Amino acid sequence: MQQLPLGIRIPDRAVFATFLEGPNGQAVAALRSLAAGTTTGTVWLCGPSGVGKTHLLQATCVLASERARAGYFPLRRLSPLGAAALEGLTELGCICVDDVEAVAGDPEWERALFGLVRELDERGGRLLAASTSPPALIAWSLADLGSRCAASTIFQLKGLDEREQRRALELRAQLRGLELPEETVRWLQRRFPRDMRTLYELLDTLDEASLVERRRLTVPFIRSVLRARAQA
Repeated sequence: MQQLPLGIRIPDRAVFATFLEGPNGQAVAALRSLAAGTTTGTVWLCGPSGVGKTHLLQATCVLASERARAGYFPLRRLSPLGAAALEGLTELGCICVDDVEAVAGDPEWERALFGLVRELDERGGRLLAASTSPPALIAWSLADLGSRCAASTIFQLKGLDEREQRRALELRAQLRGLELPEETVRWLQRRFPRDMRTLYELLDTLDEASLVERRRLTVPFIRSVLRARAQA
């Protein structure tokens, strides 16, 4: 596990190797460049839940930390701490802030974000931000912050189609040393919401169960695991 400021931890699986690019190859290439320090400035990811924003922020943070100090800051989780949670972040080489919409509209948070963005711009720092909507569609209370964020390099992430989802699940399973038959993946896709967050969470549950019971991820085994979970 990666230990980061403010007690935020990144799962070991949150790296570029476990992210299937699909239609988001250009965004991934830009983030790798940002993490490596070959490009600077602000990059913004937007898109609905489940398209991989958090995974890519965390992967960028992990890669950047190989060369400099980096931090991942999910603002929805940090909002109860107040805007002071952002103090001193400009000392980091790469800053990744998630769920920006969670604090948008709050004057105190926006002033803190504006100061962070402005200082990073002035010294050629690196900032990666994510929200469900692009900056131009966020209801900012501070117009100058909205203008600066709208001038970022912006990527609208796209979800994976069914075939790409299967490949993504198989990749995640392979990196964990799991055998995930195609019929099992198709069964999961037919019966559960087809966003990657839900499917990955299911894979986590099944991974733990298979380790405990030393069973392959067959459809009958998955049915028994999910039935037991529903009855718990």
